[in-house]
Amino acid sequence: MLHETSEQIEELRSREEQVDARLLAPVISADPLMCLKLLAHVSKHRSSRRVTDTETATAALVMAGIGPFFRAFARQPTVQDRLVGQPRALEGLLRLLARAQRAARFALGFAVHRMDPDAEVIHEAALLHDFAEMLLWCHAPLLALEIEQRQRADPTLRSVVAQRQVLGVELIDVQQALMRTWRLPELLVRISDERHDGDTQVRSVALAIRLARHTRQGWDNAAIPDDVRDISLLLNLRQEATLKLLRDLDS
Repeated sequence: MLHETSEQIEELRSREEQVDARLLAPVISADPLMCLKLLAHVSKHRSSRRVTDTETATAALVMAGIGPFFRAFARQPTVQDRLVGQPRALEGLLRLLARAQRAARFALGFAVHRMDPDAEVIHEAALLHDFAEMLLWCHAPLLALEIEQRQRADPTLRSVVAQRQVLGVELIDVQQALMRTWRLPELLVRISDERHDGDTQVRSVALAIRLARHTRQGWDNAAIPDDVRDISLLLNLRQEATLKLLRDLDS
């Protein structure tokens, strides 16, 4: 988790009796790695008699209970602790986490506009979209740096090709396998898989990720007009109104 997430959780722990899921969930949902930890933890401890998935951080906290959550997640190691002495790897991870947070904000905005009842799950799907890459930065930073260096050397090199060259596998396949191994919610697994791009929820996440990537350094990227066009079709809005909505979501 991020250092700031750890600090916020510890502050809330100090007044546990006044804390409920609605107060704690926004802290969890702002941090992709902590959100992933919580969902995996709750899925692992889910009763075999429970037939429905716990699909959101709020629902996971309600199921786990506030006291058990604080006991299960006593002071956690942070990514800053793990990558101490590796500033380039930490920079790469923090850049990816910031992009995930922006993508999640876009995806939530799309879902709310479309009045999608699964808006919170769509938000989390965008937040966790690249969690395998996040874990690679944490646990094998040299490999993550190698992939990044190859793409910088050749801007036309697609990320999946660079991943196959360095890792021998695409991270999307690793990620889908991990989600099923950790028994993450089926709806979250489906929405997170861009290969089902005919699904409107999947497309919402994919377009949010794409826009967050293209606007990372500002709104003058040459690919942004195509993003706006595709998002306007998704939202059934004129392109001018779509661009205004996107700017508002990013403000």
